[in-house]
Amino acid sequence: MKIAILSRRASLYSTSRLVEAAKARGHEVRVINPLRCYMNITSHRPSIHYNGEALESYDAVIPRIGASITFYGCAVVRQFEMMGVYPLNESVAITRSRDKLRSLQLLARKGIGLPVTGFAHSPDDIQDVIKMVGGAPLVIKLLEGTQGIGVVLAETEKAAESVIEAFLGLRANILVQEFIGEAGGSDIRCFVVGEKVVAAMKRTGKEGEFRSNLHRGGTAELIRITPEERSTAVRAAKVMGLNVAGVDILRSNHGPVVMEVNSSPGLEGIEQATGKDVAGMIIQFLEKNARPNRTGTRGRG
Repeated sequence: MKIAILSRRASLYSTSRLVEAAKARGHEVRVINPLRCYMNITSHRPSIHYNGEALESYDAVIPRIGASITFYGCAVVRQFEMMGVYPLNESVAITRSRDKLRSLQLLARKGIGLPVTGFAHSPDDIQDVIKMVGGAPLVIKLLEGTQGIGVVLAETEKAAESVIEAFLGLRANILVQEFIGEAGGSDIRCFVVGEKVVAAMKRTGKEGEFRSNLHRGGTAELIRITPEERSTAVRAAKVMGLNVAGVDILRSNHGPVVMEVNSSPGLEGIEQATGKDVAGMIIQFLEKNARPNRTGTRGRG
């Protein structure tokens, strides 16, 4: 197969591992910076150009698109879809998962466990929203935040009011969520490939830090997940329409709750914690599924 990996840097661990895994299985692979792609949007022969050449004859595209370039990156993936190239994750699914509010609403509609979450626009409704999620301590999240940035733990109602007022004063969109104290500053990253959890790790925040992101100094270890956690992760990825996803789950007193579904999950932490060749599993998934014009959302925006 001829595979394109959309990534801004070939040296990134996840990108280089995917290149390595694809080459090891005999495929031709090329890393393409999505921001350097430009497109000819036409009915009869849509095309993508890169460094002065037309990108043609690709069998599959693997989007590794950072949150900061979601809009343009998804436009490039959509153009590949228009050209009949099979995407590992479709543009619509990536856009859906990157919108935190939309993704939570979709998960809730399908009955998937979530932390109690409030969303409001007016400062006049702050106290009601705080009560709605069970009072302090509670978590306040910027809708546009990634990797734990823009996430605040408010330990008292006064602190919560102050932080929410400050964010709303800056015209920022925020979510207010119950704090799952029993999780003890840990979460579980379930790595889903093709409706199967292929690897799982427990992430724990450093001392005094409630966020467990590895980018923020958290640690990871291999964990055995329950059948309910496995089922929750697979269902969450399916609701988003993602073939490959990192589903972040907290163990609460009322069962597993989904914090986030990530459409470009990193490979470094999960491969090192579990010792599994996750990159190889992704390439195997493409081998089984990549066919021309096989995009489920083709033509549906």
